[in-house]
Amino acid sequence: MDADLTPLLRPELTWLWQALAATADRRGDEHLTTGPAVTVTVPADPAQRAAAAGLIRGRPLEPGQRRRITLEELTTALAARGPRITPGAVAAHACNRSLAEKARGHAEKNAARDRIRAQLDSSLTTLPGHVRELLGPATLFSRLRGLGWITRLANTQDAAELLAQALQVASRLPLPGQRIDRRLLVPGNPHALDAGALPALVLALTGSPGSGTRSSWARLGVDYDDLLGGLIVTGVHPAGWHIPAGATVTIPPRELAPITWEPPPATGEWVFVTENPSVLAAAANRHALAGATAEAPRVICTAGTPSQLECEAIALLADAGWRIAVRADFDPPGLAHVRALLAAAPDAIPWRMGAADYLAAAPDGTDGADLLRLQDTDSPWDPGLASAMVKRSVPVYEEDILPQLLSDIAGGTPGDS
Repeated sequence: MDADLTPLLRPELTWLWQALAATADRRGDEHLTTGPAVTVTVPADPAQRAAAAGLIRGRPLEPGQRRRITLEELTTALAARGPRITPGAVAAHACNRSLAEKARGHAEKNAARDRIRAQLDSSLTTLPGHVRELLGPATLFSRLRGLGWITRLANTQDAAELLAQALQVASRLPLPGQRIDRRLLVPGNPHALDAGALPALVLALTGSPGSGTRSSWARLGVDYDDLLGGLIVTGVHPAGWHIPAGATVTIPPRELAPITWEPPPATGEWVFVTENPSVLAAAANRHALAGATAEAPRVICTAGTPSQLECEAIALLADAGWRIAVRADFDPPGLAHVRALLAAAPDAIPWRMGAADYLAAAPDGTDGADLLRLQDTDSPWDPGLASAMVKRSVPVYEEDILPQLLSDIAGGTPGDS
């Protein structure tokens, strides 16, 4: 701005501009032309005091003295070097950085949060009564904030549009007792809720985050795609199905809901339930190498987090006369999988899911990079397992103990746990 800053940027004045820059950062004011006076500590160096004498009015500067600088007076003093120059501008040049960015960022985020709150408040009044009750207006904002969604929205360029879309989807949720296909919730775009931020935000708004996607939508009266997903099975199949021995098939959710399992060929035979497809694949490959005369493995794979429907289908194996052994990875999600399966199928047993199994496979010591936060109640079948996992603080995956699992499957009996 045609200002002559050279005399102001002398090293002897750096102390003054650093003090003003710190004030600008605290106040969120990058100009510092008005506002409360700024208090500075006068340096001991005579050259530094002499350099500031023309900028700080009043009695002579004394070493160590605390002096108050009136911003209006400092702005007037600087005008001799440029009519539009400000104390903040000089401080920014002297410190070679922009000022007040952090405070300005906080202010912008607070403003964004206020806009989100206002949008929620205004939109909730237009929603159907059963949807408002589902969202819980009194606690909605704090719940979204606790889930991290307010911060996420505040950092999203099209936050208002995304929130409006999610609320519009929520407005189309059916009345209790009624159902709707998920693909009809966004007219003209049947795949809008397949993945991404929009379906995640809808589930967060309705209090359904963190659970299985299919069961989360089912809780809302929304029918998820019932042709994809389900259970991968070998050696066991629904009653009435004719499948070649040793063949592997996927039973989609559509077929799991009313499922009746074919009973075992003999009383007391086991079905092994695993989390990872690699276990089922290895068991099927071993059987293929053994030849047609070998007994086919009986394995069911959930391929990750089992839905409530999948857990209930697995529980029905007991009604057909099967004994059920369940397991998953030794990590927090894996423990949650086993808890869900055991809750749905109380006659099932954990399969190589004890503390001794974990410790036998877990590396000694850890660098803390994979800290496991667990409580004893996270492994109710063996409270010592969660404690051991916290102490070792490393996950153990099913692939890490694959030889033992394959030996159990081939022998038809789960190993000791």
